Amino acid sequence: MTLGVANLPLNLNAAVAVLAERGFSDWALQLEPILENMFMSGRNGNLPRWLKLLEQLPTIKTDRITFDDDIISVGCSTDISRAQQVQLKQELLQFSPWRKGPFSIFGVLIDAEWQSQIKWQRLSQCIAPLAGKRVLDVGCGNGYYAMRMLGAGAQWVLGVDPSVLALIQVTALQHFMCSDIPFTYLPIGMQTVPHHLASFDTVFSMGVLYHRRDPIEHLKHLRHSLVRNGQLVLETLVIDGAVGDVLVPEKRYAQMNNVWYLPSVLELCDQLKKLGFTHVHCADVSCTDTVEQRSTEWMTFHSLENYLHESDSSLTVERYPRPRRAIILAEA
Repeated sequence: MTLGVANLPLNLNAAVAVLAERGFSDWALQLEPILENMFMSGRNGNLPRWLKLLEQLPTIKTDRITFDDDIISVGCSTDISRAQQVQLKQELLQFSPWRKGPFSIFGVLIDAEWQSQIKWQRLSQCIAPLAGKRVLDVGCGNGYYAMRMLGAGAQWVLGVDPSVLALIQVTALQHFMCSDIPFTYLPIGMQTVPHHLASFDTVFSMGVLYHRRDPIEHLKHLRHSLVRNGQLVLETLVIDGAVGDVLVPEKRYAQMNNVWYLPSVLELCDQLKKLGFTHVHCADVSCTDTVEQRSTEWMTFHSLENYLHESDSSLTVERYPRPRRAIILAEA
């Protein structure tokens, strides 16, 4: 299979080939023109700069990779000199903002906006074991959670996310790894994933549902991606309330202009049951705080503290309830 595109930051030909090897030949063929158009359209003006920066990364590689600790580590600080660490940090900072982390690359700590290990600690205590599983990670970002899934024993993780910057960050991280890891990244949205795949043991959808204009269709799509009795791990913003209670922000929510749907936990569980999911239950509800999400050197833009009302931190700046996130588990 050949995309015919020579300047991609990641060998997407190889990613497409992995799909074919994993039993998704028809989908792989359909993806070729989609990916080619995505990267030839010039829709992201930063892409040429990022590609050049990728080419300038040092060629040092390592097979010392740790996925099962809070900080995903590639190499050790003793592998390179202090001067090389300083230079490497400046190079990796050029791929900011880093939203998910933390990562350590030869001792350079990428202190991302989200302390993602906190969410993973909540998740790992309640989800079904991932050992030997095929996993779909919807909205995977730069792959932090996908790599934690590998650390938990997943056989293969397919991550989908339309962010070009996330693709660049994944490419930068994998640049330093001697061998391929069973994590395949595709820069596409869930709408480009075929319906009725029924191929994954576990499907994660974290921080995605509230961005969907048609959340019910998204939930259907997730269900049809699972094998029989496969597990859905759904993490999303919620509100307090009963069945039927939903917040549809008038304009923005916590400064985000693409938030369409914040249901109550009871409403979301009810919807999942109506869509044919079984064993539906809420495993956790947590208020996001400024320990878990905050601005850092690696993400210098506004973060949670800027999204909360200055005189009442129980509210957003728009006077909606502050962000609360639920983990809902269900089976197909």
